[in-house]
Amino acid sequence: MRDFAEVKAGGIISGDVALAALDMLEVDPLGFDTLDRKLLLTVIENSKADPWASIAWQRDERRAGTIEDVVEPFLIQQGFLMRTARGRVATRAALRHFGLAAPTVERDLNLPLFRDGV
Repeated sequence: MRDFAEVKAGGIISGDVALAALDMLEVDPLGFDTLDRKLLLTVIENSKADPWASIAWQRDERRAGTIEDVVEPFLIQQGFLMRTARGRVATRAALRHFGLAAPTVERDLNLPLFRDGV
């Protein structure tokens, strides 16, 4: 912000200057930058095809450390990503952020606790 304000606003940081700087850096209203959005979209897209593929982004060793140490904790803290036994899973909040519908799950609430003859 300071550098942006120095060049674009005579060194004064105002609300408008801060918003312009965030826009230039492609930071959305929730504070997500390009890398945050790419990670979430990768998890969302890959989990539709193959739940185990949601961790495929880790193959790039150079970025894996940054993602696990910086990006993931922020997304988890904000409630947009979860680590599960299946790998990384985007939450309903993440789906809503991208304008996507959450998958529907049909449940039969009348299932017996035990099956007869099993």
